[in-house]
Amino acid sequence: MSERGGAGKSNLTGIWNGLYTYPHGQSTAFVATLIETAGSLSGTTHEPSTSGDAPGATLLATLSGSRQNSAVTFTKRYDPPGPRTGSPVRYEGALNADGTEIEGRWIIAGMWSGKFLMIRSAGQEMTVSRKVVERV
Repeated sequence: MSERGGAGKSNLTGIWNGLYTYPHGQSTAFVATLIETAGSLSGTTHEPSTSGDAPGATLLATLSGSRQNSAVTFTKRYDPPGPRTGSPVRYEGALNADGTEIEGRWIIAGMWSGKFLMIRSAGQEMTVSRKVVERV
């Protein structure tokens, strides 16, 4: 299969456990569900709120982006947007050789940025891809 979007370890479709870090060092864990089709990415995330009126509440977001070879970019938009979550967050990262990690930076334009890491268990993408195909 092709590097850009075929099934197998190069396809990003699956469930990823992630961690993003703020410039001051605080980190937040998140779970992302990615779907890759021909190099286009879509998906969702959920994570605990660490500030605002409801610390510990679950924040939901949608993702859209793309992948070219090992370069992965996507934009996260919180749903619903709030006073602290209204700005889109741009993620720019690199996929490792075995297709199990994406590491890079997140950016809120004109405000701040930090690092992120997403990890998927080896072989998990095949299971998720197979389930998606079976449901179609």
